[in-house]
Amino acid sequence: MLTIYGVYRSRASRNIWLANELGIPFKQVPVIQRYRLTEPLPAGVVHTKSPEFLKVNPNGHIPTMEDEGVVLHESLAINLYLAKKHGGPLAPKNVVEDGEMSMWALWSVTEVEPHALPIAQNGPSPATIEALRAPFAVLDKALVKTGFVVGERFTSARPNCSRQRRASRRGSPPATPAPPSRRCGSSARRNRPSQRLTMKGLAATS
Repeated sequence: MLTIYGVYRSRASRNIWLANELGIPFKQVPVIQRYRLTEPLPAGVVHTKSPEFLKVNPNGHIPTMEDEGVVLHESLAINLYLAKKHGGPLAPKNVVEDGEMSMWALWSVTEVEPHALPIAQNGPSPATIEALRAPFAVLDKALVKTGFVVGERFTSARPNCSRQRRASRRGSPPATPAPPSRRCGSSARRNRPSQRLTMKGLAATS
């Protein structure tokens, strides 16, 4: 059975979302980020620097996935792997879509995450808000064509991009309405049972 190491309030949420979307049975092993814990550490809590978890992922980060002997780290790579393995409309249908899905995964890491992560951890600042305007404008331009990131359907590219937007939501100025494409995308995600299930788990553990 697929095993996902991590908690909802982490990048593991995008893997949990996709596994639910694919209908894959999986086991979640709750491993929390060490920086979220204070001394004295709670008894029995496994964190990213715990010896037992470092045997699974020596990098000391979540998520990690185990699947029939395959061990992968990095949430974006895990999602690409799951989509390709299980196929269907969530997977790339050709080499062009494969390249586009990889492009948006790397976009999330290089263009958005350096600014979104500080907002999620410490709250917004004028600098981080301003830094996100350009990459989100690129995403909105892509979404306005069809409402989807890749192709004309919901694919694994969407969970890979969406968590960054959610993490940075605290940085959106309240007086600034979201562009139509972003509002449409948010509505589409909320209407997916897999996303509602993931958000329910996130709310229960926040």
